[in-house]
Amino acid sequence: MSRRYNIPLSGMKDGRHEIDFEIDNKFFEDFEGSEVSEGNLAVQVIVEKRSTHSDLSISISGTVRICCDRCLEMFSYGVNSKNRLIVKFGDKDEEYDTDILNLPQGENVLDLQQHLYDFILLALPIRRIHPDDSEGNSTCDPEMLRKLEDLRSEQPEQDPRWDELKKLMNNN
Repeated sequence: MSRRYNIPLSGMKDGRHEIDFEIDNKFFEDFEGSEVSEGNLAVQVIVEKRSTHSDLSISISGTVRICCDRCLEMFSYGVNSKNRLIVKFGDKDEEYDTDILNLPQGENVLDLQQHLYDFILLALPIRRIHPDDSEGNSTCDPEMLRKLEDLRSEQPEQDPRWDELKKLMNNN
């Protein structure tokens, strides 16, 4: 993993600190088999360092290229995400919730790369399709949409025995 996304927590004085990162295509190369391979994002991390813990507010904004679930063409999707991460120092065995990260006492640096990647993926919709244009028409590849429509019309008629089984399910 890259050291470009590290925060030196042990050397920070108590108080507020602002750290900015840039995420580009190279960032996604470290994640083999990633759904996202291209992107241009800006990350702003505000660290509120205290004696007992550090509170990180992480804002991510920019665009990533993702594959459309409908037509399989790549398109740009805007990401705008705000996340919070609390970092505590202590025993590695202690477990908190997902927003609280526990670092061992000897750790000096917090590597945010995996967390940033996870935040980006969580900001993506479950169903990823091209957005409609201003008139409400799909911006998907028209040739692929025609092929999908042709395949839909070629489907054989439903076997009437399934209808009888559905009636049995609805009666229960």
